[in-house]
Amino acid sequence: MTTSAKPGPRERLLLTAQELTYAQGVGVGVDALLKGAGVARRSLYEHFGGKDGLIAEVLRRSTAEDLAAYRATMDAAGTDPRARLLAVVERLGGVAAEPGFHGCRYLAADLALTDPEHPGHEVTRAYRRSVHGLFADEFTALGHTRPRFAADQLLLLADGLLAVGATRPESEPAAAARDLAEHIIDSGLVREGAAPRASGPAAP
Repeated sequence: MTTSAKPGPRERLLLTAQELTYAQGVGVGVDALLKGAGVARRSLYEHFGGKDGLIAEVLRRSTAEDLAAYRATMDAAGTDPRARLLAVVERLGGVAAEPGFHGCRYLAADLALTDPEHPGHEVTRAYRRSVHGLFADEFTALGHTRPRFAADQLLLLADGLLAVGATRPESEPAAAARDLAEHIIDSGLVREGAAPRASGPAAP
């Protein structure tokens, strides 16, 4: 008969901080983190150098998980770029409707971490660059006329969907986000036989 090894202090701190910082925000106290993990204060400093280092590592761990989830969602939707992009929006809508949803972890952290030099900010910036890159690649494959700008728009839409899902879930943000995503995707496609859009102002 074998028994699984109990996670060590570092892993327990990470797991506890990942849970508590999402449920209560990154302002959760050190004492609560230590108590939840069942570790001594010295473990925090030995493994992370303090709370700031722990927060940054939690964000790094979460971004890796969430990027993997984006890729898995896209891959499950098949090879059509339009379907892959819309699958992401539908998945985010489902996440926002789940019990216990508290909004976007990364937006909440950026707002709460008022020190611009906090190491967590670089983690969240890198995460958004990665998500933007995933979107831009799909828009490029789709033949969108402005793939990077469309990725900007879709990332903004995703942030809004998650924010509204946490603050006004009764407004059915998932349905609205789906319609907006379709507009972002389809408005930049060059259709056969269509004249190119004029770059100047429309004639009166």
